[in-house]
Amino acid sequence: MNDESDGRQRVDKWLWYARIFRSRGLATQAVNAGHVRVNGERIKPGHRIRPGDVLEVLKDRLPFTLEVLALPERRGPAALARDCYREAAEAARRRQRIADGLRADRMQMPRTAGRPDKHTRRKLRHRNRGADTN
Repeated sequence: MNDESDGRQRVDKWLWYARIFRSRGLATQAVNAGHVRVNGERIKPGHRIRPGDVLEVLKDRLPFTLEVLALPERRGPAALARDCYREAAEAARRRQRIADGLRADRMQMPRTAGRPDKHTRRKLRHRNRGADTN
């Protein structure tokens, strides 16, 4: 059954074609892990979507809410991939707030000269716990 014949497409393939994920394998892993919902329901990688469906994607701890506008026939340029979906404005603002919060948390972490080893990580964790209790 071709994707074009019935106006539907596998969700993992669409996520890859629309450049939400770098590879189809990563898209499949995200769907299997429950990080992708279609119209509010958990799905499998073979679930077929059509224009009008709403996808809720959790990628790198950031939520995306995408409405499917088109089913691309291949993985093309990013500019054409963006035409395949519309993101809810509120979801974009919420994602930006979360990203800003994560960035602020990262800036509060103490700096080390290079990558910390096991013992340095333990000291940092212990120091952070002490700051939380005060």
